[in-house]
Amino acid sequence: MSKSSPRRPFGRNTGTVTVIEAKVHRSSARNARLAFILTAVIVGLLSAVVAASYMHPILALFTGAAIAVPLGGVAWVLVRIWPVLRVLWWWTPEIGITTLLGAGWVQLANHTPGPVTLVVVALVVGVPAALPASRRALVAWTWCLIVRHRLRVCFAQFIIANQSGSLPIILWAKPTPVGERVWVYLRPGLSLADLEGRLDRIAVACHASAALIERASDGNAAYLRFDIKRREVLTAQVGSPLVDVIDPATPATDRPTPAVPTALDLPDVDVPTITLPAQKKPPATANGSKPAASSSAPEDDISDWI
Repeated sequence: MSKSSPRRPFGRNTGTVTVIEAKVHRSSARNARLAFILTAVIVGLLSAVVAASYMHPILALFTGAAIAVPLGGVAWVLVRIWPVLRVLWWWTPEIGITTLLGAGWVQLANHTPGPVTLVVVALVVGVPAALPASRRALVAWTWCLIVRHRLRVCFAQFIIANQSGSLPIILWAKPTPVGERVWVYLRPGLSLADLEGRLDRIAVACHASAALIERASDGNAAYLRFDIKRREVLTAQVGSPLVDVIDPATPATDRPTPAVPTALDLPDVDVPTITLPAQKKPPATANGSKPAASSSAPEDDISDWI
């Protein structure tokens, strides 16, 4: 569903504002018809079977049809307005916060004078903004609201969706020490592998330094968790309580600094002298000839050769 804006002067057109994509609109109409038929047939048959036990079968058929048609219409309406419900789900936090603030302002203005109203509003707005802890919490939760919409833009712009144009369901987000964590439920047509190659684009769209993704459930591959990183906390200086345990009056111990060699001079290295044991000459035989060489030494064990 799109609404065309009027043409501006000088022949310039302002374009169109798309609320629901045309592909999503056609898909919801087709699914609504299918939901109406299935609901009406199933409910009608079950109602007719149950009613046949109490009345004539022909009257049971009319009774089943009278019950099935309204219930089928309810199913048709729910499926047909699902794209609108999904848009409302995307903006649920903003709608709720705006409604609460507006209702609070109306009640405050109706029950208090003007100066008192201004003082209360100044306190409600100024005190959280002045305290560092509350200010950081407000900024962190604000980024959570922004990241949900930025991820939706990523899915709609450059991440491939299914043929019906159904985007993943962005469930919830919460702040972390390094950024935000968002839980997403994928629709058929996407997987974890499809998103891992686009993490750099997701980080750019979310105005972050990096983006990580992993499965949030071992039994469901469609349930994923995005970690949006904006800052690095491992490089921060952390105070240690061990410093306060040490007595300041403890004298320092002088330790000699060992000589660290900077080079190696080979002439300065003592080379060990290795002396080989002298071998005994075999005794000569009676005719003056040397004995025949034996194939094995007497100390060899014959089992080593078997």
